[in-house]
Amino acid sequence: MSDATVTVRYQVADIAASIAFYTKHLGFQPGERYGTAFAAVSRDNLRLILSGPGSSGARPMPDGQPQRPGGWNRILIYVDDLEPVVDELRRAGVHVRNNIEAGPGGNQIMIDDPDGNPIELHEPPSET
Repeated sequence: MSDATVTVRYQVADIAASIAFYTKHLGFQPGERYGTAFAAVSRDNLRLILSGPGSSGARPMPDGQPQRPGGWNRILIYVDDLEPVVDELRRAGVHVRNNIEAGPGGNQIMIDDPDGNPIELHEPPSET
């Protein structure tokens, strides 16, 4: 992987709740914050911009279509041992979209942040 920072934007309804979720449950570090409109958190080389109500990155499209949280595009976070991470997230009340899926590329599961933005947790396959 490159050492360059990758930036992704998620639409969120509550900046404080989003910062708490990403820092408490997924190991992100808080970054800049501008009131209730904008914040950023980071983990390794990922900078996640959180666009709250009133941010310029959350304004409606020219045709009036609002930008909303959720969907299927997602960030992917690698973990060493997926099952205990998922167990801990479930105990904390984090919404889990599916069960752990196993495949040739490893194991993965989808969770949601407080606004329904998806996050894939991925455990690479064991090297044999």
